[in-house]
Amino acid sequence: MNALDATSTRPYLVRALYEWCTDNGLTPYVAVAVDETVQVPREYVKNNEIVLNISFDATSSLKLGNDFIEFKARFAGSARDIMVPIGRVIAIYARENGQGMAFPLVVPSSSGLVAPADDSQAGAPAEVAAPPASAQQQSAPEGRIVQLVPTDNSTPAGDGDSEPPEPPKPKQGSRPSLKRVK
Repeated sequence: MNALDATSTRPYLVRALYEWCTDNGLTPYVAVAVDETVQVPREYVKNNEIVLNISFDATSSLKLGNDFIEFKARFAGSARDIMVPIGRVIAIYARENGQGMAFPLVVPSSSGLVAPADDSQAGAPAEVAAPPASAQQQSAPEGRIVQLVPTDNSTPAGDGDSEPPEPPKPKQGSRPSLKRVK
């Protein structure tokens, strides 16, 4: 079996990171590049991208296959069928700490084979190091796995050695509330 006949590692890595997230009590999110082959609610697509919560609590009938990620999820109280070709997944990461993996976008080539969108990155992890459309893009040397960490523009940029700032304290006498985000 030569390298062209081998199956993609992307679905295996997606399943592994999904399992790692759930085993550690983290919420797995997938970032998807949307085109006509992706079945998602179009009203939630921004800049041809959508980020989906694929945790057990947010989905039903989740199938992480070699060709597609399929599940049912509620959007604004309405159940929707979601189907994402595995080649359109551009990142999977944990919501709580941003750890995960980004992938190069796969597009069909003229020869009928599937190739990375940028031929110079064939076989290398994507250089995008932040969740798409929700944080700034950072770059890393080619062939290096990077940690996905959402950036917050309100905090000063540091060298990463300092501890994160403490969250704001609730007002005395105020009652905590939860906000449901899907």
